[in-house]
Amino acid sequence: MIRISKTISNNIAADFMQKALSWSQSFDEMVFLESNKNLQTIKQKYGEFDAILAVGAEKRLAIASQNSFEQLKEFQARQKDFLFGYLSYDLKNDIEELSSSNDDYLDFPELYFFQPKKIFIWKKNVLQMLYLTAYAGEIQSDFKEISRTLILPAKHFNKPNISSRLSKNDYFEKVDEVMEHIHRGDIYEVNFCQEFYAEHCEIDTLNVYKKLNMISQAPFACYLKLNDKYLLCASPERFAKKEGEKIIVQPIKGTARRLSDKNKDQKLADSLVLDPKERAENIMIVDLLRNDLSKNAVKGSVIVEELCKVYSFKQVHQLISTVVCQVNPDDNPVEIIKNLFPMGSMTGAPKISAMKIIDEEEETKRSLYSGAVGYFTPDNNFDFNVVIRSILYNQSNKYASFSVGSAITSQSIIEKEYEECLLKAKALMHALSS
Repeated sequence: MIRISKTISNNIAADFMQKALSWSQSFDEMVFLESNKNLQTIKQKYGEFDAILAVGAEKRLAIASQNSFEQLKEFQARQKDFLFGYLSYDLKNDIEELSSSNDDYLDFPELYFFQPKKIFIWKKNVLQMLYLTAYAGEIQSDFKEISRTLILPAKHFNKPNISSRLSKNDYFEKVDEVMEHIHRGDIYEVNFCQEFYAEHCEIDTLNVYKKLNMISQAPFACYLKLNDKYLLCASPERFAKKEGEKIIVQPIKGTARRLSDKNKDQKLADSLVLDPKERAENIMIVDLLRNDLSKNAVKGSVIVEELCKVYSFKQVHQLISTVVCQVNPDDNPVEIIKNLFPMGSMTGAPKISAMKIIDEEEETKRSLYSGAVGYFTPDNNFDFNVVIRSILYNQSNKYASFSVGSAITSQSIIEKEYEECLLKAKALMHALSS
């Protein structure tokens, strides 16, 4: 598929990106991926761009049925172009012999990808506009229109009434049941999550995303609009990236809060990297991902580049590991993703047993939460985040939801796990309610 490219390097207004976001709201399908690269104290490895905006669907694939990965494989091979979209957590049922009977109040398709008519890529002070040939005549007029666009002011709605799907006592009982599985040897670790939600609510999705991004400044932030479905995402975690024959995964396990006192904050970061429970959580998932990568990896190529490195974000310190491998040049990109999905940090170990227990113990379907958002390139590369620290919103149903969780192991102290959930929920609640 041929695209016409125009590069603009000198006359981009400082607020052009924000104007482009406002302009993009007139499209039924759009994805905005933001790296916040200039705001990170420790630079995220393998980052490429400042931001990408993809708008307008030339072709689309929305699936709520079986054989999802096969259909995506065919769609990706047929278009041979950029594709943007998401994989929801419950695609696991299409990979393994699993099922989910929990309630779903969000009603997102399980998989959604589209071929954008127009793409904007920001790298440092350069803007690249990539338009399908049929729309190349609109490059100049779009640039002028965006330059004249007013940044949308915040709309004022009533504050949503946010409820928890589980009471504190319910949470304690659920985690007790999960730990019984661990003590019986069914699993070593499971990522147990709880949902917070608001019914009959209206939210200004774009400005809530901007608030959330300002609070979190995460490297894999995302604002996604697909008709009446929205994702407002401040994810710090990469699911998987393909660069030629190299695959990169970067699981997060291990969390500590930030403190305003610099010395005390540094001590927390230092203690996190030495904490035996937090390190054990991370290392278990690294081992799981080494196994997942081996399904496609060239023999002997799986390498742990970073193990339990502390990355500090505005709200939390995190332990992040980086695992890489080489694949054969003819390996299908969708098949590689299928063999890794869902991210081990959001399931547990062993993976299939953990996913079964998640379905038993959690109250609602995760939907897009714990899934992945990202893109394929025309040359079979890809990059996807893990959908965490995110608000999901169904505008038609007026239903907003966010989930938070933590890794439960034999060393877990339930009160501390509950506190970790509340720590992760803090920015989401503030963005929705302020």
